Amino acid sequence: MLRAGIVGLPNVGKSTLFNALVANAKAQAANFPFCTIEPNVGVVAVPDERLQILAKISESAEIVPTRVEFVDIAGLVKGASKGEGLGNQFLANIREVDAIVHVVRCFEDDDIIHVSGSIDPLRDIEVINLELALADLSQIERRIERTRKAARSSKEGQAELETLERLAAALNEGKSARQVPFNEDEEAWIKPLGLLTGKPIIYAANVSEDDLAAGNSWVEQVRTLAMQENAQVVVVSAQVEAELIELPEEERTDFLASLGVDEGGLKSLIGATYELLGLRTYFTTGPKETRAWTIHAGMLAPQAAGVIHSDFERGFIRAETVAYQDLVTNGSMGAAKEKGLVRSEGKEYVVQEGDVLLFRFNV
Repeated sequence: MLRAGIVGLPNVGKSTLFNALVANAKAQAANFPFCTIEPNVGVVAVPDERLQILAKISESAEIVPTRVEFVDIAGLVKGASKGEGLGNQFLANIREVDAIVHVVRCFEDDDIIHVSGSIDPLRDIEVINLELALADLSQIERRIERTRKAARSSKEGQAELETLERLAAALNEGKSARQVPFNEDEEAWIKPLGLLTGKPIIYAANVSEDDLAAGNSWVEQVRTLAMQENAQVVVVSAQVEAELIELPEEERTDFLASLGVDEGGLKSLIGATYELLGLRTYFTTGPKETRAWTIHAGMLAPQAAGVIHSDFERGFIRAETVAYQDLVTNGSMGAAKEKGLVRSEGKEYVVQEGDVLLFRFNV
């Protein structure tokens, strides 16, 4: 399951957004720093209207969406890398996630205290990024010390040492590990470090209800910075998300349309996370259930089968495959077969976004 950690300075809207995204979560949202001490975790279904359509075609008894785990990590402050504000604990929580959702405050509200006394998203981002970089540097420097001995007698050790020193230099220049190119061998040396600045990041620009559709000047500042970092930006409103969960499902679309947007923050964040991590969705469907499965782009059919069960990958024979749109256009699997749209694919087939698959395998 994909895990996304929600981070940011205190009082930027993290817990409010988390509560709204994970409607049954118990995170406390309050107007003071460190109201979230232990990380709150919530599992949410990935919104995908294709599931309902496939389930109707197959007359499925059950719909099973794929899921994302959100982790609400307490607010970081300057000095977190040295333990300030329980920083060591919070940084350890971040190491365990696949992607970072960095909530940045892009709204004015005199009733909500800002830990730095004013609204400045670029300053806030710099504070968090600096603490993540300092924590990474500390870890890299320890690794460099351990690698120096091996570097005296091994070409591989020397190459690893040079890679670590290049990475440390980049972080000292204000870059993130995401911005440093590595070859395959270098990736193998760096990956076990679990670097915080190496994790994919999405900036969630938290705006007021009035700015949700058009954004504001603070949002544009965040977009400019994100382009330089190869990061993504999603404009969200924790205020709007909190209002959405109070509305019946059938009224939410109209409410969002009245604000000039097509979708809520959950769908936007998950969509951006999938794109950033290079994830794809395929489906299985039948009378029992219609289910969505998450895979990495480029996965071959046996690997995709292994997401369901390791036996499927080991005993893979072939995959009966039809594109989602072809199945929907023809109204049934039988009609799609008659037109030759259902293919038999072997072990070298690269699974595509929206494929509807039936795996054949030996037990």
